[in-house]
Amino acid sequence: MRMTHGVLTSVLVVLAAAAASAMLGYAPSAAAQLAAVNAVAGDDLRAAYASAADVAEGKRVADASCAGCHGASGISNTKDAPHLAGQRPGYLYLELRAYQSGARGNSTMGAVVRNLNDNALVKAAAYYASLDPAQASPAVGTKTTPAQIDPAQAGKAASAACAGCHGDAGVSKMPGTPSLTGLDPQYLVAAMKAYKSGTRKNDVMKAMVSAIPDADLGNIAFYYALQKPGVPQTPAAGDPAAGKSASAACAGCHGDKGVSANPAIPSLAAQDALYVATALRSYKDGARSDETMKGIAAGLDEPAVKNLAAFYVGQQPQATNVRKPLSTAEWAQRCDRCHGVNGNSTDPRLPALAAQRVEYLERVLHAYQTGERKSPQMAAMSDGLTGRDVENLAAYYARQKARAVVYIALPAK
Repeated sequence: MRMTHGVLTSVLVVLAAAAASAMLGYAPSAAAQLAAVNAVAGDDLRAAYASAADVAEGKRVADASCAGCHGASGISNTKDAPHLAGQRPGYLYLELRAYQSGARGNSTMGAVVRNLNDNALVKAAAYYASLDPAQASPAVGTKTTPAQIDPAQAGKAASAACAGCHGDAGVSKMPGTPSLTGLDPQYLVAAMKAYKSGTRKNDVMKAMVSAIPDADLGNIAFYYALQKPGVPQTPAAGDPAAGKSASAACAGCHGDKGVSANPAIPSLAAQDALYVATALRSYKDGARSDETMKGIAAGLDEPAVKNLAAFYVGQQPQATNVRKPLSTAEWAQRCDRCHGVNGNSTDPRLPALAAQRVEYLERVLHAYQTGERKSPQMAAMSDGLTGRDVENLAAYYARQKARAVVYIALPAK
């Protein structure tokens, strides 16, 4: 049981005094000992010390009020209704109180617990905590391969076919082919989807990306964003000095010296010169559709196009401000700090996640992301999760073996 040092010391003192009294021929009742523990540990832990009679009464409350959604033994067969069997007692009690007070906005749950008194909530929590937890769901999430769980590794694998044109690490060695490093994933994903849909015209690129699932497009973009940018070893035909003067019109969107601060707009620093020139011509003649770029390119003659391309290829590229995506295992390590190893919480106030219904876990994580559920800690933890991360984490915990925990107050050594 996790307590502050002061609270734990007080509990041990109470129990030690009780043991001393027993040696003198007086033993306080279990109820008296529980009252003493509650006095220092807090009312939210009463369910952890419930008696057999309390658990039996909790079963009657649960059968009457909860079993319809959460199952006869706390094992739910209802979508989005969580398993309650084996869940931690302090957590269950606190959540029931939150539904009762309206702090958790769920009208169905609020209506169920509104007329239950506090003792009924304690006993229902104690009953569900006393049950054997649900079995793990080993089949959940088996469609997710280890490579997909780590976006960077998945991107490296999916980008193998790109290396022939774009270079082994995304730095182009082929004139007319862009380098892919130094580009924000948001831009690169949008560009690949444009080739896929035909908005950008290139038969080779359309054929290449059409066979790649959208999730892998994101992985590829992450992989290239994490690579060290370099200067392509391809020729440039224009005058860089003249291109520098012409680049003033581009700096507002593409950044000073071609390093963009907008994730939706590409950096041009160290980009292949022939590719930049070809792109400008495409905007000018309408082969690429973008009104802003069309207006700028319309005023460029052929020498100006080559000069701009020559200027940008000579600029120093910068790495993107993108952190390496965490794998599911790395996310789980963070979650386990509070929720216990493999989601088996040892804190009576914090929920166990192991063997929970997968769609319920997904919904809860999304609720913390959107603010529907309020928790500063969970909001901070879930903020960086992608949709794929949420799915993988929920599947991971649904597959873990759930373990029951017994909470006892230890006597002094």
